[in-house]
Amino acid sequence: MPKQRTDDLIQLIRSMTSAEKRHFRLFATRNQASDELLFLQMFDFFDKKSGYDEAALLKKIPALKKTQLANLKAHLFRQILTSLRLLSKNRNEDIQVREMIDYARVLYDKGLYRHSLDWLTRAREQALACQYIGLAIEALEFEKLIEAQYITRSLEGRAVELSEQTHELNTRLVRVSAFSNLSLQMYGLYLKRGFIRNRQDYQQVQAFFKGRLPEIRWEELDFMGRVYYCQSYVWLYHICQEFAPCFRYAQRWVDLFAQEPVMKTVHAPLYLKGLHNLLSTLFHSLRYERFLEHLAVLERFPGEVDISQNRNVEGLYHLYLYLHRINWHYLEGTFSEGVALIPELARCIETNTYNWDAHRVLVFYYRMACLYFGNDDYARAIDYLNKIINQKVIDYRADIQCFARILNLIAHYELGNETLVEYQIRSVYRFLLHIEDLQQVQREILHFLRRTPGMRRGDLLEEFRQLHTRLLPLRQDPFERRPFLYLDIISWLETKLEGRRIQEVIQDKFLRRGRGG
Repeated sequence: MPKQRTDDLIQLIRSMTSAEKRHFRLFATRNQASDELLFLQMFDFFDKKSGYDEAALLKKIPALKKTQLANLKAHLFRQILTSLRLLSKNRNEDIQVREMIDYARVLYDKGLYRHSLDWLTRAREQALACQYIGLAIEALEFEKLIEAQYITRSLEGRAVELSEQTHELNTRLVRVSAFSNLSLQMYGLYLKRGFIRNRQDYQQVQAFFKGRLPEIRWEELDFMGRVYYCQSYVWLYHICQEFAPCFRYAQRWVDLFAQEPVMKTVHAPLYLKGLHNLLSTLFHSLRYERFLEHLAVLERFPGEVDISQNRNVEGLYHLYLYLHRINWHYLEGTFSEGVALIPELARCIETNTYNWDAHRVLVFYYRMACLYFGNDDYARAIDYLNKIINQKVIDYRADIQCFARILNLIAHYELGNETLVEYQIRSVYRFLLHIEDLQQVQREILHFLRRTPGMRRGDLLEEFRQLHTRLLPLRQDPFERRPFLYLDIISWLETKLEGRRIQEVIQDKFLRRGRGG
Protein backbone atom coordinates (compact mmCIF):
# COMPACT_ATOMS: atom_id res chain seq x y z
CA MET A 1 0.00 0.00 0.00
CA PRO A 2 1.56 3.38 -1.01
CA LYS A 3 2.70 5.68 1.80
CA GLN A 4 -0.02 8.23 1.02
CA ARG A 5 -2.75 5.61 1.42
CA THR A 6 -1.19 4.39 4.66
CA ASP A 7 -1.17 7.98 5.95
CA ASP A 8 -4.82 8.32 4.88
CA LEU A 9 -5.71 5.16 6.82
CA ILE A 10 -4.00 6.37 9.98
CA GLN A 11 -5.59 9.82 9.65
CA LEU A 12 -9.02 8.21 9.23
CA ILE A 13 -8.53 6.13 12.40
CA ARG A 14 -7.40 9.20 14.36
CA SER A 15 -10.47 11.12 13.22
CA MET A 16 -12.84 8.51 14.68
CA THR A 17 -14.67 9.18 17.93
CA SER A 18 -14.83 6.65 20.77
CA ALA A 19 -18.39 5.75 19.74
CA GLU A 20 -17.29 5.17 16.14
CA LYS A 21 -14.41 2.94 17.21
CA ARG A 22 -16.70 0.94 19.47
CA HIS A 23 -19.20 0.54 16.63
CA PHE A 24 -16.44 -0.56 14.26
CA ARG A 25 -15.25 -3.29 16.63
CA LEU A 26 -18.80 -4.58 16.98
CA PHE A 27 -19.27 -4.40 13.20
CA ALA A 28 -16.00 -6.24 12.53
CA THR A 29 -16.72 -9.07 14.99
CA ARG A 30 -20.36 -9.64 14.01
CA ASN A 31 -19.50 -13.00 12.42
CA GLN A 32 -16.07 -13.88 13.82
CA ALA A 33 -14.11 -13.63 17.06
CA SER A 34 -11.85 -10.58 17.25
CA ASP A 35 -8.67 -12.65 17.77
CA GLU A 36 -9.25 -14.27 14.37
CA LEU A 37 -9.35 -10.97 12.47
CA LEU A 38 -5.97 -9.66 11.38
CA PHE A 39 -7.42 -6.37 10.09
CA LEU A 40 -9.02 -5.69 13.50
CA GLN A 41 -5.72 -6.38 15.26
CA MET A 42 -4.10 -3.96 12.84
CA PHE A 43 -6.80 -1.39 13.67
CA ASP A 44 -6.07 -1.74 17.41
CA PHE A 45 -2.36 -1.31 16.75
CA PHE A 46 -2.85 1.90 14.73
CA ASP A 47 -5.34 3.18 17.30
CA LYS A 48 -2.71 3.01 20.06
CA LYS A 49 0.32 4.20 18.10
CA SER A 50 1.06 7.80 17.13
CA GLY A 51 2.73 6.88 13.84
CA TYR A 52 3.32 4.05 11.39
CA ASP A 53 6.03 1.57 12.42
CA GLU A 54 5.99 -1.42 10.11
CA ALA A 55 8.56 -3.44 12.07
CA ALA A 56 6.65 -2.96 15.32
CA LEU A 57 3.40 -3.90 13.59
CA LEU A 58 4.81 -7.19 12.27
CA LYS A 59 6.30 -7.99 15.67
CA LYS A 60 3.01 -7.19 17.45
CA ILE A 61 0.96 -9.45 15.12
CA PRO A 62 3.07 -12.59 14.44
CA ALA A 63 0.41 -14.10 12.15
CA LEU A 64 0.70 -11.09 9.82
CA LYS A 65 3.07 -11.53 6.86
CA LYS A 66 4.75 -8.58 5.19
CA THR A 67 3.29 -9.62 1.83
CA GLN A 68 -0.20 -9.25 3.30
CA LEU A 69 0.25 -5.67 4.51
CA ALA A 70 -0.91 -3.77 1.41
CA ASN A 71 -4.08 -5.80 0.89
CA LEU A 72 -4.91 -5.90 4.59
CA LYS A 73 -4.57 -2.13 5.00
CA ALA A 74 -6.79 -1.57 1.98
CA HIS A 75 -9.34 -4.03 3.41
CA LEU A 76 -9.23 -2.29 6.79
CA PHE A 77 -9.82 1.09 5.12
CA ARG A 78 -12.91 -0.22 3.30
CA GLN A 79 -14.26 -1.90 6.43
CA ILE A 80 -13.94 1.32 8.44
CA LEU A 81 -15.75 3.29 5.74
CA THR A 82 -18.53 0.68 5.59
CA SER A 83 -18.93 0.85 9.37
CA LEU A 84 -18.98 4.65 9.39
CA ARG A 85 -21.51 4.69 6.57
CA LEU A 86 -23.87 2.45 8.54
CA LEU A 87 -23.43 4.58 11.66
CA SER A 88 -24.04 7.88 9.89
CA LYS A 89 -26.95 6.68 7.75
CA ASN A 90 -29.64 7.98 10.12
CA ARG A 91 -28.01 11.42 10.21
CA ASN A 92 -27.59 11.88 6.46
CA GLU A 93 -30.61 11.96 4.19
CA ASP A 94 -28.50 11.63 1.04
CA ILE A 95 -27.08 8.33 2.28
CA GLN A 96 -30.62 7.14 2.97
CA VAL A 97 -31.69 8.07 -0.56
CA ARG A 98 -28.73 6.25 -2.10
CA GLU A 99 -29.52 3.20 0.00
CA MET A 100 -33.11 3.18 -1.29
CA ILE A 101 -31.79 3.32 -4.87
CA ASP A 102 -29.44 0.43 -4.04
CA TYR A 103 -32.36 -1.58 -2.65
CA ALA A 104 -34.30 -0.87 -5.85
CA ARG A 105 -31.34 -2.19 -7.87
CA VAL A 106 -31.25 -5.42 -5.85
CA LEU A 107 -35.00 -5.94 -6.34
CA TYR A 108 -34.69 -5.12 -10.04
CA ASP A 109 -32.00 -7.77 -10.47
CA LYS A 110 -34.34 -10.24 -8.73
CA GLY A 111 -37.06 -9.44 -11.23
CA LEU A 112 -39.27 -7.82 -8.55
CA TYR A 113 -40.06 -4.76 -10.65
CA ARG A 114 -43.06 -3.41 -8.75
CA HIS A 115 -41.17 -3.56 -5.45
CA SER A 116 -38.22 -1.84 -7.13
CA LEU A 117 -40.46 0.98 -8.38
CA ASP A 118 -41.86 1.45 -4.86
CA TRP A 119 -38.38 2.03 -3.48
CA LEU A 120 -37.49 4.39 -6.33
CA THR A 121 -40.62 6.46 -5.69
CA ARG A 122 -39.70 6.78 -2.01
CA ALA A 123 -36.12 7.68 -2.90
CA ARG A 124 -37.23 10.35 -5.38
CA GLU A 125 -39.69 11.93 -2.96
CA GLN A 126 -37.13 12.12 -0.14
CA ALA A 127 -34.47 13.47 -2.50
CA LEU A 128 -36.80 16.24 -3.67
CA ALA A 129 -37.82 17.10 -0.11
CA CYS A 130 -34.14 17.59 0.78
CA GLN A 131 -33.23 19.38 -2.49
CA TYR A 132 -30.97 16.57 -3.73
CA ILE A 133 -31.93 17.06 -7.36
CA GLY A 134 -29.14 14.90 -8.76
CA LEU A 135 -30.27 11.92 -6.69
CA ALA A 136 -33.90 12.51 -7.66
CA ILE A 137 -32.89 12.40 -11.35
CA GLU A 138 -30.92 9.19 -10.76
CA ALA A 139 -34.00 7.55 -9.19
CA LEU A 140 -36.24 8.85 -11.98
CA GLU A 141 -33.94 7.57 -14.74
CA PHE A 142 -33.93 4.12 -13.13
CA GLU A 143 -37.72 4.27 -12.89
CA LYS A 144 -37.92 5.10 -16.61
CA LEU A 145 -35.69 2.13 -17.41
CA ILE A 146 -38.03 -0.26 -15.59
CA GLU A 147 -41.20 1.28 -17.03
CA ALA A 148 -39.77 1.14 -20.56
CA GLN A 149 -38.77 -2.52 -20.36
CA TYR A 150 -41.49 -4.23 -18.37
CA ILE A 151 -45.25 -4.23 -17.97
CA THR A 152 -45.57 -3.16 -14.36
CA ARG A 153 -48.00 -0.67 -12.91
CA SER A 154 -47.90 1.55 -15.98
CA LEU A 155 -51.04 3.54 -16.67
CA GLU A 156 -52.02 5.57 -19.68
CA GLY A 157 -49.99 8.78 -19.75
CA ARG A 158 -47.23 7.43 -17.48
CA ALA A 159 -44.60 7.84 -20.20
CA VAL A 160 -45.55 11.48 -20.66
CA GLU A 161 -45.52 12.06 -16.91
CA LEU A 162 -42.04 10.57 -16.49
CA SER A 163 -40.70 12.54 -19.45
CA GLU A 164 -42.08 15.81 -18.06
CA GLN A 165 -40.67 15.11 -14.61
CA THR A 166 -37.26 14.35 -16.09
CA HIS A 167 -37.28 17.55 -18.13
CA GLU A 168 -38.32 19.61 -15.09
CA LEU A 169 -35.64 18.15 -12.82
CA ASN A 170 -32.91 18.47 -15.43
CA THR A 171 -33.86 22.12 -15.92
CA ARG A 172 -33.69 22.70 -12.16
CA LEU A 173 -30.32 20.97 -11.97
CA VAL A 174 -28.89 23.07 -14.83
CA ARG A 175 -30.05 26.27 -13.11
CA VAL A 176 -28.58 25.27 -9.76
CA SER A 177 -25.30 24.22 -11.39
CA ALA A 178 -25.07 27.53 -13.28
CA PHE A 179 -25.05 29.56 -10.06
CA SER A 180 -23.03 27.07 -8.02
CA ASN A 181 -20.36 27.25 -10.75
CA LEU A 182 -20.43 31.06 -10.69
CA SER A 183 -20.16 31.09 -6.90
CA LEU A 184 -17.17 28.74 -6.96
CA GLN A 185 -15.44 30.82 -9.64
CA MET A 186 -15.94 34.00 -7.59
CA TYR A 187 -14.50 32.26 -4.53
CA GLY A 188 -11.45 31.22 -6.54
CA LEU A 189 -11.05 34.82 -7.70
CA TYR A 190 -11.20 36.03 -4.09
CA LEU A 191 -8.54 33.54 -2.97
CA LYS A 192 -6.22 34.84 -5.67
CA ARG A 193 -6.94 38.58 -5.43
CA GLY A 194 -8.57 39.34 -2.10
CA PHE A 195 -10.31 42.73 -2.18
CA ILE A 196 -10.03 44.97 -5.24
CA ARG A 197 -7.08 47.37 -5.30
CA ASN A 198 -8.00 49.90 -7.97
CA ARG A 199 -10.49 50.80 -10.69
CA GLN A 200 -8.92 48.32 -13.10
CA ASP A 201 -9.45 45.51 -10.57
CA TYR A 202 -13.05 46.65 -10.09
CA GLN A 203 -13.75 46.60 -13.80
CA GLN A 204 -12.11 43.20 -14.21
CA VAL A 205 -14.13 41.65 -11.36
CA GLN A 206 -17.35 43.14 -12.70
CA ALA A 207 -16.59 41.86 -16.22
CA PHE A 208 -15.65 38.44 -14.84
CA PHE A 209 -18.96 38.21 -12.98
CA LYS A 210 -21.21 39.58 -15.73
CA GLY A 211 -19.55 37.41 -18.37
CA ARG A 212 -20.49 34.29 -16.40
CA LEU A 213 -23.83 35.41 -14.94
CA PRO A 214 -26.61 33.04 -16.13
CA GLU A 215 -29.68 34.62 -17.70
CA ILE A 216 -32.00 33.07 -15.13
CA ARG A 217 -34.48 35.01 -13.04
CA TRP A 218 -34.87 34.58 -9.26
CA GLU A 219 -38.45 33.33 -9.72
CA GLU A 220 -37.21 30.45 -11.89
CA LEU A 221 -34.90 29.07 -9.19
CA ASP A 222 -35.63 26.50 -6.48
CA PHE A 223 -34.25 26.66 -2.93
CA MET A 224 -30.69 25.58 -3.76
CA GLY A 225 -30.60 27.74 -6.87
CA ARG A 226 -31.53 30.79 -4.81
CA VAL A 227 -28.90 29.97 -2.19
CA TYR A 228 -26.17 29.86 -4.85
CA TYR A 229 -27.63 32.95 -6.52
CA CYS A 230 -27.21 34.88 -3.24
CA GLN A 231 -23.78 33.37 -2.66
CA SER A 232 -22.57 34.54 -6.08
CA TYR A 233 -23.67 38.12 -5.46
CA VAL A 234 -22.24 38.09 -1.93
CA TRP A 235 -18.83 37.21 -3.37
CA LEU A 236 -19.10 39.93 -6.01
CA TYR A 237 -19.92 42.70 -3.56
CA HIS A 238 -17.54 41.40 -0.90
CA ILE A 239 -14.59 41.47 -3.30
CA CYS A 240 -15.62 44.96 -4.46
CA GLN A 241 -16.00 46.17 -0.82
CA GLU A 242 -19.59 47.23 -1.49
CA PHE A 243 -20.93 46.16 1.87
CA ALA A 244 -24.48 47.58 1.64
CA PRO A 245 -25.56 45.32 -1.28
CA CYS A 246 -23.41 42.53 0.15
CA PHE A 247 -25.47 42.72 3.35
CA ARG A 248 -28.75 42.55 1.41
CA TYR A 249 -27.79 39.35 -0.39
CA ALA A 250 -26.27 37.75 2.74
CA GLN A 251 -29.48 38.53 4.66
CA ARG A 252 -31.55 37.12 1.81
CA TRP A 253 -29.42 33.96 1.94
CA VAL A 254 -30.00 33.46 5.68
CA ASP A 255 -33.71 34.26 5.30
CA LEU A 256 -34.08 31.34 2.87
CA PHE A 257 -33.14 28.98 5.70
CA ALA A 258 -35.39 30.82 8.15
CA GLN A 259 -38.31 30.16 5.79
CA GLU A 260 -37.43 26.44 5.55
CA PRO A 261 -35.85 25.55 8.94
CA VAL A 262 -35.43 21.87 8.08
CA MET A 263 -32.77 22.88 5.58
CA LYS A 264 -30.55 24.08 8.44
CA THR A 265 -30.04 20.42 9.30
CA VAL A 266 -29.96 19.02 5.77
CA HIS A 267 -27.63 21.70 4.39
CA ALA A 268 -25.94 22.93 7.57
CA PRO A 269 -22.63 23.96 5.90
CA LEU A 270 -24.46 26.28 3.49
CA TYR A 271 -26.50 27.82 6.32
CA LEU A 272 -23.40 28.44 8.43
CA LYS A 273 -21.62 29.94 5.43
CA GLY A 274 -24.50 32.34 4.88
CA LEU A 275 -24.53 33.37 8.53
CA HIS A 276 -20.76 33.84 8.41
CA ASN A 277 -21.00 36.13 5.37
CA LEU A 278 -23.77 38.13 7.04
CA LEU A 279 -21.63 38.60 10.16
CA SER A 280 -18.57 39.56 8.10
CA THR A 281 -20.57 42.21 6.25
CA LEU A 282 -21.97 43.62 9.49
CA PHE A 283 -18.44 43.70 10.93
CA HIS A 284 -17.01 45.62 7.96
CA SER A 285 -20.01 47.97 8.07
CA LEU A 286 -19.48 48.60 11.84
CA ARG A 287 -23.12 47.64 12.57
CA TYR A 288 -22.44 46.55 16.11
CA GLU A 289 -25.94 45.77 17.41
CA ARG A 290 -26.91 43.76 14.34
CA PHE A 291 -23.56 41.99 14.55
CA LEU A 292 -24.22 40.91 18.15
CA GLU A 293 -27.74 39.84 17.23
CA HIS A 294 -26.52 37.46 14.53
CA LEU A 295 -23.53 36.31 16.57
CA ALA A 296 -26.06 35.13 19.15
CA VAL A 297 -27.86 33.23 16.36
CA LEU A 298 -24.58 31.52 15.49
CA GLU A 299 -23.93 30.63 19.12
CA ARG A 300 -27.38 29.06 19.41
CA PHE A 301 -26.86 26.84 16.36
CA PRO A 302 -25.68 23.72 18.30
CA GLY A 303 -28.98 23.88 20.22
CA GLU A 304 -30.90 23.64 16.93
CA VAL A 305 -28.73 21.11 15.09
CA ASP A 306 -26.65 18.34 16.66
CA ILE A 307 -23.14 19.08 15.40
CA SER A 308 -21.35 16.56 17.62
CA GLN A 309 -21.79 13.69 15.12
CA ASN A 310 -20.56 15.56 12.06
CA ARG A 311 -16.93 16.70 12.20
CA ASN A 312 -17.31 18.80 9.05
CA VAL A 313 -20.22 20.84 10.45
CA GLU A 314 -18.59 21.00 13.89
CA GLY A 315 -15.38 22.30 12.32
CA LEU A 316 -17.21 24.97 10.32
CA TYR A 317 -19.18 26.07 13.38
CA HIS A 318 -16.05 26.54 15.51
CA LEU A 319 -14.21 28.16 12.60
CA TYR A 320 -16.86 30.86 12.27
CA LEU A 321 -17.37 31.16 16.03
CA TYR A 322 -13.67 31.87 16.67
CA LEU A 323 -13.51 34.25 13.72
CA HIS A 324 -16.46 36.39 14.78
CA ARG A 325 -15.63 36.40 18.47
CA ILE A 326 -12.29 37.87 17.44
CA ASN A 327 -14.17 40.39 15.27
CA TRP A 328 -16.31 41.26 18.29
CA HIS A 329 -13.16 42.25 20.20
CA TYR A 330 -11.94 44.22 17.18
CA LEU A 331 -15.16 46.24 17.13
CA GLU A 332 -15.04 47.02 20.83
CA GLY A 333 -11.27 47.45 20.99
CA THR A 334 -11.05 44.90 23.82
CA PHE A 335 -7.80 43.31 22.65
CA SER A 336 -6.64 42.43 26.18
CA GLU A 337 -9.73 40.22 26.50
CA GLY A 338 -9.48 38.93 22.95
CA VAL A 339 -6.00 37.46 23.37
CA ALA A 340 -7.53 35.01 25.85
CA LEU A 341 -9.04 33.23 22.82
CA ILE A 342 -5.66 32.56 21.25
CA PRO A 343 -4.27 29.61 23.31
CA GLU A 344 -7.32 27.43 22.65
CA LEU A 345 -7.46 28.47 18.98
CA ALA A 346 -3.73 27.79 18.58
CA ARG A 347 -4.21 24.28 20.00
CA CYS A 348 -6.99 23.60 17.49
CA ILE A 349 -4.68 24.63 14.66
CA GLU A 350 -1.63 22.74 15.94
CA THR A 351 -3.53 19.50 16.59
CA ASN A 352 -5.53 19.88 13.36
CA THR A 353 -8.68 19.18 15.39
CA TYR A 354 -11.07 20.24 12.64
CA ASN A 355 -8.87 19.75 9.55
CA TRP A 356 -9.07 23.44 8.59
CA ASP A 357 -7.51 24.23 5.22
CA ALA A 358 -4.38 26.35 4.74
CA HIS A 359 -6.42 29.42 3.76
CA ARG A 360 -8.39 29.38 7.02
CA VAL A 361 -5.22 28.91 9.07
CA LEU A 362 -3.58 31.83 7.25
CA VAL A 363 -6.53 34.10 8.10
CA PHE A 364 -6.39 33.03 11.75
CA TYR A 365 -2.65 33.70 11.99
CA TYR A 366 -3.20 37.25 10.76
CA ARG A 367 -6.11 37.87 13.12
CA MET A 368 -4.22 36.43 16.08
CA ALA A 369 -1.28 38.71 15.24
CA CYS A 370 -3.64 41.70 15.14
CA LEU A 371 -5.04 40.78 18.57
CA TYR A 372 -1.53 40.74 20.05
CA PHE A 373 -0.65 43.96 18.22
CA GLY A 374 -3.76 45.65 19.65
CA ASN A 375 -2.69 44.47 23.09
CA ASP A 376 0.78 46.04 22.58
CA ASP A 377 2.39 42.56 22.58
CA TYR A 378 4.48 43.17 19.48
CA ALA A 379 6.83 40.21 19.93
CA ARG A 380 4.00 37.68 19.89
CA ALA A 381 2.37 39.50 16.99
CA ILE A 382 5.63 39.05 15.05
CA ASP A 383 5.65 35.32 15.87
CA TYR A 384 2.31 34.83 14.09
CA LEU A 385 3.15 37.22 11.26
CA ASN A 386 6.30 35.20 10.56
CA LYS A 387 4.13 32.08 10.16
CA ILE A 388 2.51 33.90 7.23
CA ILE A 389 5.64 35.53 5.81
CA ASN A 390 7.61 32.27 5.83
CA GLN A 391 5.04 30.41 3.75
CA LYS A 392 6.53 29.23 0.48
CA VAL A 393 3.52 29.89 -1.77
CA ILE A 394 3.47 33.69 -2.02
CA ASP A 395 0.56 33.97 -4.46
CA TYR A 396 -1.88 32.41 -2.03
CA ARG A 397 -3.99 35.17 -0.47
CA ALA A 398 -1.43 37.70 -1.61
CA ASP A 399 -3.40 40.45 0.14
CA ILE A 400 -2.83 38.93 3.58
CA GLN A 401 0.80 38.20 2.65
CA CYS A 402 1.16 41.90 1.85
CA PHE A 403 -0.36 43.32 5.02
CA ALA A 404 1.37 40.77 7.24
CA ARG A 405 4.68 42.20 6.04
CA ILE A 406 3.60 45.78 6.66
CA LEU A 407 2.26 45.00 10.13
CA ASN A 408 5.49 43.13 10.82
CA LEU A 409 7.48 46.26 9.94
CA ILE A 410 5.35 48.37 12.27
CA ALA A 411 5.69 45.84 15.10
CA HIS A 412 9.50 45.86 14.74
CA TYR A 413 9.37 49.66 14.64
CA GLU A 414 7.49 49.63 17.97
CA LEU A 415 10.13 47.33 19.47
CA GLY A 416 12.86 49.75 18.41
CA ASN A 417 14.47 47.38 15.90
CA GLU A 418 15.50 50.27 13.64
CA THR A 419 18.25 48.43 11.75
CA LEU A 420 15.95 45.50 11.04
CA VAL A 421 13.16 47.83 9.88
CA GLU A 422 15.54 49.64 7.53
CA TYR A 423 16.69 46.33 6.04
CA GLN A 424 13.21 44.82 5.74
CA ILE A 425 11.65 47.88 4.06
CA ARG A 426 13.57 47.12 0.87
CA SER A 427 12.50 43.47 1.01
CA VAL A 428 8.83 44.39 1.56
CA TYR A 429 8.95 46.98 -1.21
CA ARG A 430 10.30 44.38 -3.66
CA PHE A 431 7.62 41.90 -2.55
CA LEU A 432 4.82 44.42 -3.12
CA LEU A 433 6.16 45.28 -6.56
CA HIS A 434 6.42 41.58 -7.41
CA ILE A 435 2.75 40.92 -6.61
CA GLU A 436 1.71 44.31 -8.07
CA ASP A 437 0.07 45.36 -4.83
CA LEU A 438 1.63 48.73 -4.07
CA GLN A 439 -1.17 51.22 -3.36
CA GLN A 440 -0.84 54.81 -2.16
CA VAL A 441 -1.49 53.86 1.48
CA GLN A 442 1.33 51.33 1.41
CA ARG A 443 3.68 53.81 -0.28
CA GLU A 444 2.97 56.36 2.44
CA ILE A 445 3.61 53.85 5.25
CA LEU A 446 6.87 52.59 3.73
CA HIS A 447 8.05 56.15 3.07
CA PHE A 448 7.28 57.04 6.70
CA LEU A 449 9.14 54.02 8.11
CA ARG A 450 12.14 54.78 5.91
CA ARG A 451 12.38 58.39 7.15
CA THR A 452 11.72 58.12 10.87
CA PRO A 453 14.48 55.92 12.41
CA GLY A 454 16.83 58.10 14.47
CA MET A 455 14.60 61.20 14.36
CA ARG A 456 14.29 63.52 17.36
CA ARG A 457 10.99 63.31 19.26
CA GLY A 458 9.71 66.68 18.04
CA ASP A 459 10.42 65.86 14.41
CA LEU A 460 8.97 62.38 14.85
CA LEU A 461 5.65 63.70 16.14
CA GLU A 462 5.43 65.99 13.14
CA GLU A 463 6.02 63.01 10.81
CA PHE A 464 3.21 61.12 12.56
CA ARG A 465 0.93 64.12 12.15
CA GLN A 466 1.72 64.53 8.45
CA LEU A 467 1.19 60.83 7.74
CA HIS A 468 -2.14 60.96 9.58
CA THR A 469 -3.17 63.97 7.47
CA ARG A 470 -2.21 62.23 4.21
CA LEU A 471 -3.99 58.96 5.05
CA LEU A 472 -7.33 60.33 6.27
CA PRO A 473 -8.62 61.26 2.76
CA LEU A 474 -7.47 57.89 1.38
CA ARG A 475 -9.78 56.08 3.81
CA GLN A 476 -12.75 57.53 1.91
CA ASP A 477 -11.41 56.51 -1.51
CA PRO A 478 -13.23 53.31 -2.61
CA PHE A 479 -10.06 52.05 -4.30
CA GLU A 480 -7.66 52.96 -1.49
CA ARG A 481 -9.66 51.88 1.56
CA ARG A 482 -8.72 48.20 1.24
CA PRO A 483 -5.63 48.54 3.51
CA PHE A 484 -7.83 49.90 6.31
CA LEU A 485 -9.83 46.65 6.29
CA TYR A 486 -6.66 44.79 7.26
CA LEU A 487 -4.84 47.34 9.39
CA ASP A 488 -6.24 50.26 11.40
CA ILE A 489 -3.23 52.43 10.69
CA ILE A 490 -5.18 55.61 11.53
CA SER A 491 -5.79 54.49 15.11
CA TRP A 492 -2.13 53.48 15.45
CA LEU A 493 -1.02 56.95 14.36
CA GLU A 494 -3.43 58.54 16.83
CA THR A 495 -1.81 56.55 19.65
CA LYS A 496 1.47 58.24 18.80
CA LEU A 497 -0.05 61.70 18.56
CA GLU A 498 -2.07 61.34 21.77
CA GLY A 499 0.34 59.18 23.80
CA ARG A 500 -2.22 56.44 24.44
CA ARG A 501 -2.57 52.69 23.83
CA ILE A 502 -4.19 51.58 20.58
CA GLN A 503 -6.79 49.69 22.59
CA GLU A 504 -7.90 52.92 24.30
CA VAL A 505 -8.12 54.82 21.01
CA ILE A 506 -10.31 52.16 19.36
CA GLN A 507 -12.51 51.84 22.45
CA ASP A 508 -13.11 55.61 22.44
CA LYS A 509 -14.07 55.47 18.75
CA PHE A 510 -16.44 52.61 19.52
CA LEU A 511 -18.12 54.57 22.30
CA ARG A 512 -18.38 57.74 20.19
CA ARG A 513 -19.79 55.74 17.28
CA GLY A 514 -22.43 54.33 19.59
CA ARG A 515 -23.88 50.84 19.67
CA GLY A 516 -26.23 51.45 16.77
CA GLY A 517 -26.57 49.11 13.87
